[in-house]
Amino acid sequence: MERARSDRGIMNATYYTTGHGSAMVENLSTSGEPAMTSVYHLDGADLRMTHFCGAGNQPRLKASKIDNAQGILDFSFVDATNLASGEDPHVYGVEMRFISADHFTLTFLFEGAGKRSRERIDLKRMGEKPASNSR
Repeated sequence: MERARSDRGIMNATYYTTGHGSAMVENLSTSGEPAMTSVYHLDGADLRMTHFCGAGNQPRLKASKIDNAQGILDFSFVDATNLASGEDPHVYGVEMRFISADHFTLTFLFEGAGKRSRERIDLKRMGEKPASNSR
């Protein structure tokens, strides 16, 4: 992958906790296929994020701005595993904007080969799926 995706379409997000509630996992998928996963957790007083990217590397980021009143959460690049060079495609930042309890945007800041791009994902909570009545 040389740059962030520029196509439009439906992206599904699922969230769950793991590690006895010590981490939250975010799975993003398109057309039922896993696209990327991020894991959010505390490291002492710091909020951290590891992004398992479709580019094949795992950027590690730290919350650099938390503004609860404005609904802003920004993460900045710390380092990455499986990244041979800083010129290789990778996420260098993430911006989260909480619009309401059921709506937020997730923007991945992506760079590689001297080029930068932004991949904005608009996420809205969907109602619970009704239980199927199979007999």
